[in-house]
Amino acid sequence: MANKFDVITRHDTPIWHTLRTEALEAAKAEPALASMLHSTILSHDGLNCALSFHIARKLNDAGFGEMTLREIIDDYYAKDTALIEAAERDLQAVYERDPAAKGYLQAFMFFKGFISIQIYRIANRLWRDGRFTMAHHFQSRVSELFQIDIHPAATMGKGIFMDHGTGIVIGETAVVGDDVSMLHGVTLGGTGAHTGDRHPKIGNGVLLGAGAKVLGNIKIGDHAKIAAGSVVLKPVPEHCTAAGVPAKLINCKTCSDPARSMDQTLSDVVYDYVI
Repeated sequence: MANKFDVITRHDTPIWHTLRTEALEAAKAEPALASMLHSTILSHDGLNCALSFHIARKLNDAGFGEMTLREIIDDYYAKDTALIEAAERDLQAVYERDPAAKGYLQAFMFFKGFISIQIYRIANRLWRDGRFTMAHHFQSRVSELFQIDIHPAATMGKGIFMDHGTGIVIGETAVVGDDVSMLHGVTLGGTGAHTGDRHPKIGNGVLLGAGAKVLGNIKIGDHAKIAAGSVVLKPVPEHCTAAGVPAKLINCKTCSDPARSMDQTLSDVVYDYVI
């Protein structure tokens, strides 16, 4: 008899196949974790089923049962296969950009940046369907569990990599493009108490360094780099680096693909000072 959650399966995508292979190898190497790996990955027929199980188990609390959560999540995966495509892009991003990632299994099971993004994607669909209270519940649980706060109305692309993730805050009207990388402590926030479109618009392939604050309805161009600890209050053109408090443009038109290289260093001219 088919499992009621196995509504959509993506049996032989390369990422799903590799994830299962890594889980099998890990179960053999660590027998104490075999049961967890089987229930989370190996007992499922596709990434959608494994994700719905994994997310529901993470979000489960005394007031909201795991089965109910899984039904909500699985329903959205059944209606929108783009959610699973985005999850695969996010997994690939972690593997390609994080030197600490040995494969897909680590990111799927243990990296809170990855799982937080997948929960945001469900919360975003809930928000778009007018289920605002449920969307806020998902957001609140992620904030409690992982210290990552993404408003469910924000717009985020595919291939997003949150390295470490702790302390990331993304506001209601923020837009994040495809293939963006951000480190811990990043804030995409407003500049006051006014309503309306008030949060940053981050282009494709942007690198947001650790602790970077981008504030207001400003555009950060494609493949720009925001240096660690910077406070950005004005637009940044594409392929430029902004650094400092308040941030200033440096190395303009020199960033090629910073989100993929994860290079947070600055040019030697920036360090041309005497102590």
